[in-house]
Amino acid sequence: MVQKKIAVVTGASSGIGAATARRLAAEGFHVVAAARRAERLEALAADLGPACATAVTCDVTSDESVAALAAAVDRLGGSLTLLVNNAGGARGADPVAEGSVDDWQWMYDVNVLGTLRVTKALLPALEASGAGTVVTVGSTAGFVVYEGGGGYTAAKHGLAALVGTLRLELAGKPVRVVEIAPGMVRTDEFALNRLGDQAKADAVYAGVREPLIADDIADCIAWAATRPQHVNVDRLVVRPLAQAAQHKVVRE
Repeated sequence: MVQKKIAVVTGASSGIGAATARRLAAEGFHVVAAARRAERLEALAADLGPACATAVTCDVTSDESVAALAAAVDRLGGSLTLLVNNAGGARGADPVAEGSVDDWQWMYDVNVLGTLRVTKALLPALEASGAGTVVTVGSTAGFVVYEGGGGYTAAKHGLAALVGTLRLELAGKPVRVVEIAPGMVRTDEFALNRLGDQAKADAVYAGVREPLIADDIADCIAWAATRPQHVNVDRLVVRPLAQAAQHKVVRE
């Protein structure tokens, strides 16, 4: 039985999710690292140690997989106090007139419905803890649109609506609802998965002095989650200094 407070982090096999799992373990949580890629999760959990982390393979687009995640958390026996909804991503940069329905469907399923599934499954345990927190990693794309980003911005706008609605519906209950909205974050996979080409992915960050990295966002998540329970950070927008707005990026 786990004696520490438990934190669940989805999308924990790489990038922001993996960095967040490491940071929360350092903050004293027992981290349930959840994602599709089992080998990466097992390596992360082994690195953190069995006292600090448990790996659970989970596909947030599957009801059965999310139910299995909830069951695995329950078997740990500790108190679930933190959920970090981080699983998400982008595919393609087509204009709306040429948008791929498959890509748009995938982005909605992962970013919005995946968050819905996991939140629904774990909310009873978070509430039962008496001091729960739901942190969802959104994006500045959740409130600003841009050319070639219709599918992704639509999904992140939907996610922002989900988070805001959840906060209203949980008013009066012992669960905080926090949205972290990053701007430009350079990770190994996000732009590559979106564009499918390493040169195109590198061009996104070309000339930008110090784009944010995964550890920066993990730091923000840990900060929001470790404030006194009466302090709710509704939305934290974080960008690199070189990015003043979605369309305003200084390149050297």
